[in-house]
Amino acid sequence: MATEAEDAEKQSSYTYWVREARDDAAPLPVPKKLTADDISKQSQANPNSLGSVWNQAGTWEERNLNTWASNRIKELLGSLGTLEFSSGNANISEVSKCSGDAFLVTVRNKKRVGYTYELTLKFKGEWLVKEEKKKIKGHLDIPEFSFGELDELQMEARLNDDKDLTAEEKMRIKKDLRSFLIPIRGKLVEFEQELKNR
Repeated sequence: MATEAEDAEKQSSYTYWVREARDDAAPLPVPKKLTADDISKQSQANPNSLGSVWNQAGTWEERNLNTWASNRIKELLGSLGTLEFSSGNANISEVSKCSGDAFLVTVRNKKRVGYTYELTLKFKGEWLVKEEKKKIKGHLDIPEFSFGELDELQMEARLNDDKDLTAEEKMRIKKDLRSFLIPIRGKLVEFEQELKNR
């Protein structure tokens, strides 16, 4: 049989993960919806805060920018126009794959952005093959690229219906298509700058 001293010791022991319902315990905080007036007052009180109104200290806040980023990448790359080569020309007809993540994080009242994406661009063009113009379609695949790594951007060209082309003609066309790398990189640098300014 337990003595009164042992019972008192058990009741007063400290347990971090168990919150006992006691009369002297502080009540649990109740969430309060901010009114427009509250938001106005808080934004005037600390105009230099980068986070949301509820995060005035700017401790940690992450915003998903996937929709904006995907739409903006498609818009920028769709505006590339036609590239002329020594034996033909080509243009980007569609951004068929644009998958990845983009985010803005506020940490200790400092803004940081980042992204990781993969792209597939459809192209169509005309090349001089065996003294006649031939329409050629295909894809430009850009494997995973991330924030700050655009100098290392890679691209691979795939041709549709290339059965009647010789290996030398395929290599020449793919070499021509590598010219797209510089304007694509330029558009992605523009995207990166817009992301930083958000």
